[in-house]
Amino acid sequence: MDRKVILPNNPKRIICLVPSLTELLYDLGLENEVIGITKFCIKPNNWYKSKNRIGGTKNVNFEKIKQLNPDLIIGNKEENSKTDIETLEKDFTVWMSDINTYQEALIAIQEIANICNVAEKGKELVAKIEQKRIEYSKTIASKEKQSVLYFIWKSPYMVVGKNTYINEMISLLGFKNCYTENRYKELSNEEIIELNPAYIFLSSEPYPFKKEHQKKMQERFPNSKVELVDGEVFSWYGSRLLHAFKAPF
Repeated sequence: MDRKVILPNNPKRIICLVPSLTELLYDLGLENEVIGITKFCIKPNNWYKSKNRIGGTKNVNFEKIKQLNPDLIIGNKEENSKTDIETLEKDFTVWMSDINTYQEALIAIQEIANICNVAEKGKELVAKIEQKRIEYSKTIASKEKQSVLYFIWKSPYMVVGKNTYINEMISLLGFKNCYTENRYKELSNEEIIELNPAYIFLSSEPYPFKKEHQKKMQERFPNSKVELVDGEVFSWYGSRLLHAFKAPF
């Protein structure tokens, strides 16, 4: 965004506009500092029930935010609306993340910890995550990576491509994304058949794929193994990475 973010003091009134980073703030022990979250910040459950909600990730309630008067707002390029962020930064300090890789996720964890004056907790968290990644990588080192299409939407069917955090997690968990174009793409049945993935992953978010969708997809694409997967494992950076490095189904 070509700008500097200056915090004269440690933030004491934080609003987070990113569900996965809200979970990170909780795991960094910032119970008292976080005063506002979005309606999609569902974890931890006690924060979802008790913290002030300031609208959605892409349609924030500006009046509610003004009333809360935060000294720091945490956002993300993909999660949040550019228009919302540009409006908020006129009156508040807004720190933005842009996370497309595992390493960028680790950097963001440490930067947020530094900003919030819990640098040592951030360092410990990053070390635990990296240890889990190393341990998991050893279990899959001798296995050939199977091809996969990762679906995030239905009607139309949309899949994930390169230059996304999900694509990075697909690789780290031992699979190969067979859609190799950038970002996200709507695919026809014919294109899916032509790509011929060994696996089809139906994510729990943003579209909540269920068993009935799995059954229909399996009938439609019998040459692929269709699996329901936890979208948080593949798309939530932050402390969710502590739970990511395991077989996805």
